[in-house]
Amino acid sequence: MTVPEERERWTPAPPHSLPEPRQPVDDRAAWFTYTAAGDHIVWSAALSTMIGRNPEEKGKTRQILSRHVHRDDHARALGAITEAWTAQRTVHTTIRLMRADGGWFDADCSLEPMAGAVGAVLGIRGTVRDVSVRERARRESVRLTRRGETVQASLIEPDPATGLLTRARFADEIDRALRGAGGALLVVRVQAGEDTAGVRPDRNADLLHLSARLVEENVRPEHLLGRVGPNEIAVLFANVSWRTAREQARSLIAALGAVAGTWSGLVRFERDAEAGSHGLLIDAEQAWRQSREAGRPMTLVAHPVQVRDRQGSYRSRVADALGTEGFTLYSQPILELQTNRVTRHELLLRVIDETDGPQSPIQLLDTAERLDAVFDIDLWVVDRAMRLAAEQPGLSLQVNLSGRSVGDPRLTAEVEKLLERYEVDPAQLTFEITETALIGNLSEARRFADRVRDLGCGLALDDFGSGYASFRYLRLFPIDLVKIDGEYVVDLVDNPQDQVLVRALVQVCQAYGIHTVAEFVQDEATLRMLRELGVDYVQGYLIGRPEPVVPGRLRWS
Repeated sequence: MTVPEERERWTPAPPHSLPEPRQPVDDRAAWFTYTAAGDHIVWSAALSTMIGRNPEEKGKTRQILSRHVHRDDHARALGAITEAWTAQRTVHTTIRLMRADGGWFDADCSLEPMAGAVGAVLGIRGTVRDVSVRERARRESVRLTRRGETVQASLIEPDPATGLLTRARFADEIDRALRGAGGALLVVRVQAGEDTAGVRPDRNADLLHLSARLVEENVRPEHLLGRVGPNEIAVLFANVSWRTAREQARSLIAALGAVAGTWSGLVRFERDAEAGSHGLLIDAEQAWRQSREAGRPMTLVAHPVQVRDRQGSYRSRVADALGTEGFTLYSQPILELQTNRVTRHELLLRVIDETDGPQSPIQLLDTAERLDAVFDIDLWVVDRAMRLAAEQPGLSLQVNLSGRSVGDPRLTAEVEKLLERYEVDPAQLTFEITETALIGNLSEARRFADRVRDLGCGLALDDFGSGYASFRYLRLFPIDLVKIDGEYVVDLVDNPQDQVLVRALVQVCQAYGIHTVAEFVQDEATLRMLRELGVDYVQGYLIGRPEPVVPGRLRWS
């Protein structure tokens, strides 16, 4: 315990004016008495025992007692003593006291000023009571409340446009059904046509919502629904026969046909089938494409597709998209907070959809990674990024690469060839590693990372703090920059837990000499807070929305 420094400089009062220390009736109680005159302190044997010191110990000082106050509670203890001394009233506070063995306990302290003959405060009398049981229960209650507030109530993530399960959650349900008695999976592609009554082609979102409601009305409650693609609705017929699944699927397609153009694929599965959820989704999606090519409403897949055939058909689809400009690039600006200028852009891949135009590639990339067909897509993006960098020498670009491609030994050689072909300044390019859990060959990935750094390119880690991005990769790879997952940024101002996490991530990166980028910045309040937390760069709708790369800026083949 310490007293206000200005009080310690007082001239001691004459000895006869000092009050006699009032000792508790029960000498077993923990107490202490401090008088400013002579900087004198005494405390009870019970307090010595409480803090783990010898009750017979001589030479007690306030410095010794103050060392037993938990360092994080020193300010609180000093504030309570100051208040009791200056306000001349009893003050109660709860602090943590350290024991000599390094442990600690919670203590209620009652601090009472001791007044002299003229009313001046001459000292402090304190009593101490161990309340560890009470405080432990209080902290546990606070902890449980905080956990209840911060843990997501459910993993069920509804798609915002339809209210159905997202593709990821729907895939989980397929995997669970595969452990049951078998069933079937239906994927329906809906599309507005010129002759569709009440729905214009440019109102595709309305059509999707209408179709989702119609599907819900025409399936049984036990059948699960999900949105598995831009215009794809899936129905999981679990624990039903193949015949029943066919009948229900035909009835549903007939109902949908009244409001939209539909093509569908129905895939049968049995218990513990070789193909998992993603394989079945791929087969059903391939089946509806066969329906469209054949001009029929539904294609049936009664027997499992061979893994080699599935992989071959999907690689053919990727090759067709690459050869027919089925992909395009968007760019999003990134603001440097120190200079308040846009100093770089992230290139974003988009898939050209027959109905809606450019769409997010998440579904396609997820499938391509699982079927080992993503390398050609990544190489296409790198090639276009090199061309753009060559045409605009002052432009800094961030290019996303799948974790699977980073572990592919072909990538390093291809990047070197493209840098030489387009005569690009390597400093213009930063390669972002995504889905680090998919890196199959860490040695090859490290070789790629070291080589692009030697060439002068930058290296970034995407979605840090979430998903598969691990602190371990900060030591495995020569990372220059990490992107803090937008999940922890979008509600940053109103979420104290996210603030703690972002602050910690920034401090970790600063300790490793790594820059940080915060995603999903949508308002000024979030931007100000990120500045205060020490983030280096930000991107999001406040800075700029993704925009198509302007035609003519790239020299297309």
